[in-house]
Amino acid sequence: MTRVVHFEIHASDPAKLVAFYSAVFDWKLNAVPGMEYWMIDTGAGEGIHGGLMRRHGEKPADGQPVNAYVCSVAVPSVDDYVKRATGAGATIALPKMAIPHVGYQAYVKDPDGNILGLHQADPSAK
Repeated sequence: MTRVVHFEIHASDPAKLVAFYSAVFDWKLNAVPGMEYWMIDTGAGEGIHGGLMRRHGEKPADGQPVNAYVCSVAVPSVDDYVKRATGAGATIALPKMAIPHVGYQAYVKDPDGNILGLHQADPSAK
């Protein structure tokens, strides 16, 4: 069986998104010498790590449909992380919703227009 082992975030202004993801999720982003690429350490435990690179082309237009995989980040509180993300420059793509018996989900756009999910596990969600 195969599984996803790495994700990438594309950035028109890499320094701005390095600051955003560091501030919102406390991820560690480390520049790869000789490349315009940053390795993303998302922390210990379940999950995967990723990378951030300069975008090749235009950033997504506002209102454009999703045209890539969307990753969701496990958070202890969707409400708290929506506030953290919007406080750091994100906008809401889809507001918080309940997924019955699973949890809560919201989607935000980072400052460069990339969509990501915020997921709070909660089996009592209705």
